[in-house]
Amino acid sequence: MESSTELVVARYAEDLRWLNNAPTSLRVSVYDKNPASIWPAAKPLPNIGREAHTYLHHVVERYETLAPLTIFAQGHPFDHAFDFHQTLRRLANGPQNLNSDNGFEWIGHLIDTDDARGERLFVAWSKNENNRRLDVDGFHRALLGEAGPPFYTFRGGAQFAIARETLRRHPLDFYRRALEISISFPDAAHCFERAWPLVFGVSNPDLEWLQGRRTAFLKPMKCGLSNGD
Repeated sequence: MESSTELVVARYAEDLRWLNNAPTSLRVSVYDKNPASIWPAAKPLPNIGREAHTYLHHVVERYETLAPLTIFAQGHPFDHAFDFHQTLRRLANGPQNLNSDNGFEWIGHLIDTDDARGERLFVAWSKNENNRRLDVDGFHRALLGEAGPPFYTFRGGAQFAIARETLRRHPLDFYRRALEISISFPDAAHCFERAWPLVFGVSNPDLEWLQGRRTAFLKPMKCGLSNGD
């Protein structure tokens, strides 16, 4: 019997014992880029292209046999989605439980916005040691053949769920090209992180909800604590 939902995990060195608490109805595929410590039953991949390469590899390899709904996640998804287990339980039975009507749902507790050159977020990012720009517009042109928008609103962590019918709006050759771009374009994974709805050709479900804001933090905060507590 076909699983309604597949969880695709992009791992490097994360402890995946949290998968023991995932719904048993999920099909789970782990892709591992750590040659020194491959997780049992994981599928090894070369350590290139970060999670975007992993996701697109799965799409290309499984295009004809995709589950009705696929969830794409990092090896430790909770850093970016505190309620990830709750989300898995909601989505385990398929795309009818998505919180959107276009077949795509971001998963994460931080909504943020970067501009087409990465100057709002990427340039000042602590892991961007040389403060280089992010050419999201050039990436958009390379993948989609046209200029992109001036701003990209996204959920930090590059985690999302997508229905099979939505993903297949593009032919397999499109995803083969996207997979190549994930390797060859500078900082491609960070561009993909900002642009996944546009990659799939759907509207961003966060834009209407934000009502013009650039940032929203959705994780519950404890009240009555001073800084440092």
